[in-house]
Amino acid sequence: MSNMPADNSMTELQQLDADTATATATATGRSERAKWLLTSPDPPAPWHQLFSSIKQTLLPQPKPKQPRPNRPFLFMQTLFPILKWGKNYKAAMFKNDLLAGLTLASLCIPQSIGYANLAKMDPQYGLYTSVVPPLIYAVMGSSRDIAIGPVAVVSLLLSAMISKVVDPSVDPVTYRRTVFTVTFFTGAFQTLFGVFRLGFLVDFLSHAAIVGFMGGAAIVIGLQQLKGLLGLSHFTPKTDVVSVFGAVIKALHQQWYPLNAVLGCSFLIFILITRFIGQRNRKLFWLPAMAPLFSVILSTLIVYLSKGDEHGIKIVKHFKGGLNPTSVHQLNFGGPHVGEAAKIGLICALIALTEAIAVGRSFASIKGYHLEGNKEMVAMGFMNIIGSLTSCYTATGSFSRTAVNYSAGCETVVSNIVMSITVLICLLFFTKLLYYTPLAILASIILSALPGLIDLHAAYNIWKVDKLDFMVCLGAFLGFSLVPSKSASLSR
Repeated sequence: MSNMPADNSMTELQQLDADTATATATATGRSERAKWLLTSPDPPAPWHQLFSSIKQTLLPQPKPKQPRPNRPFLFMQTLFPILKWGKNYKAAMFKNDLLAGLTLASLCIPQSIGYANLAKMDPQYGLYTSVVPPLIYAVMGSSRDIAIGPVAVVSLLLSAMISKVVDPSVDPVTYRRTVFTVTFFTGAFQTLFGVFRLGFLVDFLSHAAIVGFMGGAAIVIGLQQLKGLLGLSHFTPKTDVVSVFGAVIKALHQQWYPLNAVLGCSFLIFILITRFIGQRNRKLFWLPAMAPLFSVILSTLIVYLSKGDEHGIKIVKHFKGGLNPTSVHQLNFGGPHVGEAAKIGLICALIALTEAIAVGRSFASIKGYHLEGNKEMVAMGFMNIIGSLTSCYTATGSFSRTAVNYSAGCETVVSNIVMSITVLICLLFFTKLLYYTPLAILASIILSALPGLIDLHAAYNIWKVDKLDFMVCLGAFLGFSLVPSKSASLSR
């Protein structure tokens, strides 16, 4: 018992020593922090950070143990990658790129005409969009495989949102001017995203929402093709399932021409069969690639020889050929719709970049090379800005055509140059032959490309991993395909 006071005293002394040590350490830490705050340099100004970001994008630092190149030449190589890899380009590589480019053109020509119709533009504008943007991307892009041109989803986005501002059937000239203005804004936003290294914005788009959106877009696009496939003269501007099927039933009770459906469905089955054969036998990759162009040529010949247009078959008729005309004077930055055009341009920029970068990275990983998103954004932006000045609407990377390009054995982006030149030759010499092309064939070509937009496997994986994400996916799908709205409610 006599030892207890002594023990308590020892404990108190130890506690006091511990408290003293803690206080000393705290004081030392505060002193060091104060010293660091006083001696540390000021944070860089926002403009300096912005300049550093731009410099990192356009003037990347060389790897260690590599000689420092001339700065102007490094800038040119960064902005135009063709200057870097073009030095090692060989004639043997051109043989593969030539075959891939010609194969690509055989698929691109009919698809571009169909997608222009989907965007509510005259057919030549789809071909224009397959000439200039691929050439610009060829000198500025870094993907070896991606195929540039009009795509279904972006074509639908443009027609859906711009139709809410300008009715193309009432004022087609203003509608066309608005499309070019939107394309300019799309390119401007894409360029800014790349220069300021804002590629992470694309990653903010939910994968589940994108899967649902693409699936819903496929349904909407498919429903819109019923007008051409069945040869209907009057059709609803709405895109939801109920409105479209109601319009179809109503139209079928009026005068319509079944020959359109027979012709369109026959070639749709033919295209799908060739695709099945091509998937089963990789050596026959060219068969599904050539099928759309073969369908256009054969159906046009049938209509011309049989005078099918006199028996109710709907044909293209209006088709202006020649080089891309300038559209600088058609850009409208002072009209009442410039704010809407900028907003639509921002949405199209994000959607187009999401599709292009996803496609580019997928095939880059297969071939084992790196694709930098920020530089791709700059290339996409420049090609759409220049495209808007040369009668093109928004272009991006197409998954279906990129897959064909890869299967055809492309070595570099030169395949895009070959494709562009082939489309240009078509514009110069063969557009008159497309006068009798049936609209049902264009509808069947678009319908044949839609299964690639519906990714049921991805939706199932989302369901297994996260039920909440699946609800987002389902909501995006149903909201896009079932909500009654004139040309869909995308701009809200």
